[in-house]
Amino acid sequence: MEAESIPSLSPLIQSADQWGELLLLLPLLVALEAVLSADNAIALAAISRRLHDPKLQGQALNLGLGLALVFRLILIAAAQWVLDFWPLQLLAAGYLLWLCVTNLRSSEAEPGDPEPSDDSAADGAVKGLSGVVVTLALTDLAFSLDSVAAAVAVSDNLLLVMIGGVLGVVALRLTSVLFIRWLEVYRHLEAAGYLAVGLVGIRLLLRLVAPQVVPPEWGLLAVVALLFAWGFSQRVPEEAEG
Repeated sequence: MEAESIPSLSPLIQSADQWGELLLLLPLLVALEAVLSADNAIALAAISRRLHDPKLQGQALNLGLGLALVFRLILIAAAQWVLDFWPLQLLAAGYLLWLCVTNLRSSEAEPGDPEPSDDSAADGAVKGLSGVVVTLALTDLAFSLDSVAAAVAVSDNLLLVMIGGVLGVVALRLTSVLFIRWLEVYRHLEAAGYLAVGLVGIRLLLRLVAPQVVPPEWGLLAVVALLFAWGFSQRVPEEAEG
């Protein structure tokens, strides 16, 4: 007689199977979230860095990623519907491509931008904070379409994928702080991050219009790794850092 056929033991066996899946797949999901969110972390760091004040940057990341977490959990709960709803994927792809192009252009124009006056500093900080919070949440939501699709492919356990998503957002919050510092040090890192954002947008777009030519996940990660190597290849001169 098999143990599964004993009614009193069935709940215990099912519980053991669930915990076994949790212990085996949770580290994989967290690692997957961390790897797929590396370019996301650079983008979020570059967006929050616009506030200049470290305190405001921290507030923006806390609020923006808190809102992003809510969006991500909703996305996971509705994953089956969302992943088949092409208008949302098209919108996310367009947003990421827009984010890439506009920020690469603005980074070239930044050095000549005038400094805000003292009279408008407080009002500008409030408007800047709310705008950055919304942008952070929308950016993570667009990225989540790619990472959630990968996570759902690993496991169909909704609770497990949600736990992985929560831990992924926590890891994203921590790595974004590091990237804010590194963006001040490495000359090409911001451009590399936004180019990676553009690649994710192109991949989402290809998934809709030409799924047969969508590059494999490992191919995208290899290109992003090369972009990161270029991003970390040259430091900003010390006088420029100051």
